[in-house]
Amino acid sequence: MTNKEKYKQAFSALHTSDNFSLEVEKMERTNKQRKLKTMIAAVAACVMLVGCATAAYAADLGGIQRTIQLWIHGDQTAATIQFDGDGNYSLDYVDGDETMQHQGGGGVAFAPDGTEVPVSEEDLMKHLTAPDVRYENDGSVWIYWFDQKVDITDKFENDICYVKLENNEETLYMTVKYQNGYATSPNKYLSPSTFN
Repeated sequence: MTNKEKYKQAFSALHTSDNFSLEVEKMERTNKQRKLKTMIAAVAACVMLVGCATAAYAADLGGIQRTIQLWIHGDQTAATIQFDGDGNYSLDYVDGDETMQHQGGGGVAFAPDGTEVPVSEEDLMKHLTAPDVRYENDGSVWIYWFDQKVDITDKFENDICYVKLENNEETLYMTVKYQNGYATSPNKYLSPSTFN
């Protein structure tokens, strides 16, 4: 005789009471209630987590803040930039004097149908990486573009200066009007009469 058969024979004389099935049902109900409460608590935690994330997103006005490397005055600089989705940006960085600097900007473009649309993030980044002309206190004039610093002080004739800039595969032809703006083109120098 096997152990299983011995156990069957030993316990065959025992009978369960009618109350036993009621206790099993009560335990099953209690377990279901616990599972339900646990599930409700988990759902509440998820709702709270999503609510907090939404509040943080709303507090940021929906903008996405990121850290980028940007050439500022010929030096590669870590900057924090935020686009608001309406064609504007906000930029913070620490300059060479260890001073926190803030700048912002933005604008609109015109759709083919003539309506105004916010400038895209891509266009704003093109603006931020465009050459920068600086008029210094000592009277010198400099162009900053990526890692280049070009002194153009003595290149002006009749308050107009033409400069060819190259950075890897990219070439820009730049026309500068003394203290009156500049224009660039990848193909040729633009006539000073076509801008400003």
